[in-house]
Amino acid sequence: MLHATSFIHGFTVSAALIIAIGAQNMFVLRQALRREHVGPIVLFCASIDALLIMAGVAGLGALLGQAPQLRLALSLGGAGFLAWYGIGAFRRAMAPEALVAARGNQALPLASALGQAAGFTLLNPHVYLDTVLLVGSIGAAEPVAARPVFVLGAALASLAWFCALGFGGRMLAPVFARPAAWKVLEAVVGTTMLVLAAGLLLRATHP
Repeated sequence: MLHATSFIHGFTVSAALIIAIGAQNMFVLRQALRREHVGPIVLFCASIDALLIMAGVAGLGALLGQAPQLRLALSLGGAGFLAWYGIGAFRRAMAPEALVAARGNQALPLASALGQAAGFTLLNPHVYLDTVLLVGSIGAAEPVAARPVFVLGAALASLAWFCALGFGGRMLAPVFARPAAWKVLEAVVGTTMLVLAAGLLLRATHP
């Protein structure tokens, strides 16, 4: 009974944090609509989440909470990466020839796709504050014997979400068969990235 409770606790805590509009989720959705490397990207994002949750429960979360300079560096690096990708999204929105949903047209190589997924995951300070620090501290408060089950529940919530986003997002592909729909999507992506970058800079410079 204790383990079942810990599993549900881990699943619900993780689900509540990851089901939100963020840079990583927007990237996964965009790749889903383009039908490019969806499986590897979903597996990569879910695996990194699982490793970060494990590290947080093991004690990295407590260490991160005592390292404000590390959080500052992560915020600045993440803001730069998000701004770079956001500007690129606006450039794509203004280039009609790039706004084609068909797979294979200007397809992103797998290595580049995984590199960008890594950037959205590891250069985002929220992943450390939420996944490592918050989920980690909650999991560390579980009884020692129940912590692996908590981690399993949290990791499965992440995997379920990315599978739903990556493979479920394909159902929207007919809508994005038109270049105009991609123009709107890229504009939304670009705006989201720049707003997130500005928020990171604001919090970094005005703690």
